[in-house]
Amino acid sequence: MDEANVQLPRSRMALLFMVMLVTAAGNTAMQSVMPSIGTHLHIADVWVSLAYSWSALLWMLLAPFWARRSDRRGRKAMMALGLVGFAVSFGLCGAALHFGLNGTIDGLTAILLFAAARSLYGTFGSAAPPAVQAYVASRTSRAERTQALSMVSSSFGLGTVLGPALAPLLILPGLGLIGPFAAFTLAAVVVLVLLRLRLPDDDPRFSGRGEILGEPMSASSNPRMGGATQAADDHLHGAVELDHHSADSKAGRLRWLDPRLRAWLAAGTLGGQAQSILLGVVGFLLLDRLGLRHQPDAAAGPIGLVLMCGAVATLLAQWGLIPMMKLGPRTSTLWGMGLVAIGTLGMAAGRDLHAIATGFAICSLGFGLFRPGFTSGASLAVTPAEQGQSAGIVAAVNGSAYIISPAIGVWLYNHSNWLAWGVVELLAVSVMLICVFGMRREAAA
Repeated sequence: MDEANVQLPRSRMALLFMVMLVTAAGNTAMQSVMPSIGTHLHIADVWVSLAYSWSALLWMLLAPFWARRSDRRGRKAMMALGLVGFAVSFGLCGAALHFGLNGTIDGLTAILLFAAARSLYGTFGSAAPPAVQAYVASRTSRAERTQALSMVSSSFGLGTVLGPALAPLLILPGLGLIGPFAAFTLAAVVVLVLLRLRLPDDDPRFSGRGEILGEPMSASSNPRMGGATQAADDHLHGAVELDHHSADSKAGRLRWLDPRLRAWLAAGTLGGQAQSILLGVVGFLLLDRLGLRHQPDAAAGPIGLVLMCGAVATLLAQWGLIPMMKLGPRTSTLWGMGLVAIGTLGMAAGRDLHAIATGFAICSLGFGLFRPGFTSGASLAVTPAEQGQSAGIVAAVNGSAYIISPAIGVWLYNHSNWLAWGVVELLAVSVMLICVFGMRREAAA
């Protein structure tokens, strides 16, 4: 029987789901406690943000390499490598910060060691998501592939909800703010053991060229857009092409300045910068607005709550509003950035937890509309033969926003609150203008 037509057992799908979930949840839990840890270490906010940058760059550069390598070494091997990279990196990050917090090493040394350990995740952790997608897609029929890959991709989104929710509960006696690092390192080891014992060895007979998911810190979950064609839908879910002589090999080189993509890539670039700046700033904003700089241990709960509200709003947009309202790419992008502009004003003016959480949730709802709109728009703008190249360009645009922009946003915020908010508003309005004047209006249903 053709392996592509075999339905994956539920137990195997659950294991693949956990591979993706544990890394996403661990990283967003870390995001909940890092502003408090940086304050304890007396490290400037901008250096805390920069500690993630090298990892994000490595992820963007190496994820395609690991995807190709899984074609030769097998999906299971690459999933295991990704989990080992996450567990070792997370454990070393926690150890470095622990020694800094207890005074064994100074704060600067601790954050430098943290950045070095974090780079291990960017280097090896990026091996797992493409391998998971390729494993699923090569073992499901075309009719089942979209649903199966949607479930796997949604684990990233679910992780962004669970991570901030669990982080305050994991600040345990004796471990303190390092608790989430210890817990998710252990969780990754458990999933790794189950993967080795329960997932059969695989023969990578087909090339896996799925969508390269962004690093979990980028909070870019399931980028599906309702109303796309089946080819684009498969692409956006990370579907792999099982034919070695695919149409991609026959297409000419797709350029970044291609007139069909120009407006979509401009919107994706500017909107991505706005999202990364807000994600970089929100933790430090809460420390300041809630007066927690002198008791940073108490900030993990509020930060986790706000991040969780944002993650739920993002999933509401992607799993609910877009399919229910059948929004097209241009409409979704336009209204998404309009909500971002409104939510940013709420965050800027908010003085308590409720106001800031509401503003961040509105922004996240907007980004939940914007990102699938941009991704689908770029996909539908090109021919089926150019889908692979379009996917690579979109992945680069998404990943590039999280290399340096969060640190720039924190630097602007530390110099002037309103300067940071003004930049985000400018970026949001710019995307809206591109949608109005640079994109073709969608036909009415």
